Amino acid sequence: MQFPPPPPEPLMTPSQIVKFLDQHVVGQDEAKRQMAVAVYTHYKKIELAGPDRVEIVKSNVLLIGPTGTGKTLLCETLSRVLEVPFVTANATSLAQSEYVNEEIEAILQRLIDKAEGDIKRAQRGIVFIDEIDKLRTLAGAHGQTRGTSGEGVQHALLKIMEGAPVKIKDSLYIDTTQILFICGGAFVGIEEILDKTRSFGFIATSENDNDKLLERLNTRVKPTDLFEFGLIQEFAGRLPIVASVKPLSREMMVRIMTEPKNSIYAQYRQILQNDGVELIIDPQVFGQIADLAMEYKVGARSLRGIFEEMLTPVIYLVPDHPEVRQVRIASLFENPRFIGTRPAG
Repeated sequence: MQFPPPPPEPLMTPSQIVKFLDQHVVGQDEAKRQMAVAVYTHYKKIELAGPDRVEIVKSNVLLIGPTGTGKTLLCETLSRVLEVPFVTANATSLAQSEYVNEEIEAILQRLIDKAEGDIKRAQRGIVFIDEIDKLRTLAGAHGQTRGTSGEGVQHALLKIMEGAPVKIKDSLYIDTTQILFICGGAFVGIEEILDKTRSFGFIATSENDNDKLLERLNTRVKPTDLFEFGLIQEFAGRLPIVASVKPLSREMMVRIMTEPKNSIYAQYRQILQNDGVELIIDPQVFGQIADLAMEYKVGARSLRGIFEEMLTPVIYLVPDHPEVRQVRIASLFENPRFIGTRPAG
């Protein structure tokens, strides 16, 4: 007797998605809400798609924010909560390639690999393309001797972002219609464009609830802003949802090291705990690390390097000293204290 397949798991609501993101991503509350609604709507559209229903158009996402503010982490965490395959790509690498179409096919092949060869599952995945702002047409206008211009890469990406069958191998095709594309970039200089165009948008003139919506429309990045920045109209038009992540404050840097489930502090405490050693780092140390990271001006990316450099002598010594039961770090600029009792005999 053949049993019917089990019903699909219900899609998490946007608020449930945000609660999951809060466990792994510090701050960026507005971006979390926007991204949660975007992915919820995208996969709801897939559920509603059918030959006898209204055709639903895909809405890809543009994620704007400085380097090291968690754009990739946010997208990767979304893919985990939705249990869909996820891959990242770099727009700068695409522009440097002489064979951009082959590079794009390789991205889709990696998505299939992440889905363990399941094409149907891959066709519901997420592709994050970072540094999309480096494809601005102004950069491509100076003439490149090798590779593809920024405008050329934008045109090449349009095909898969719109949704089309793409040939990967001799007889293997993947349909990108239901793949969600999220493009990210710092977009340095976009604020100056926004300052010029804010007065040309919707202007709230009455005291009612609509003013909040009009205010958001006035302050959001608009397609015309992206045109002026250097994205071609067709490409910007395929990114109707624009979310922004904010620069990280010192306080957010400290929270990143300590609060998430898989924070770097939790990871190293677990590593040393497996050797029977308790790791204690005093609160002021996280502030000292955050101060250094703020000076490096690359966001959270520098936190791990500083943290690991601090713990290198600890990880080097502990395995050879089974008598150590606790390691305490009171300052980034002082040696760690190794505390323990040698076993009898």
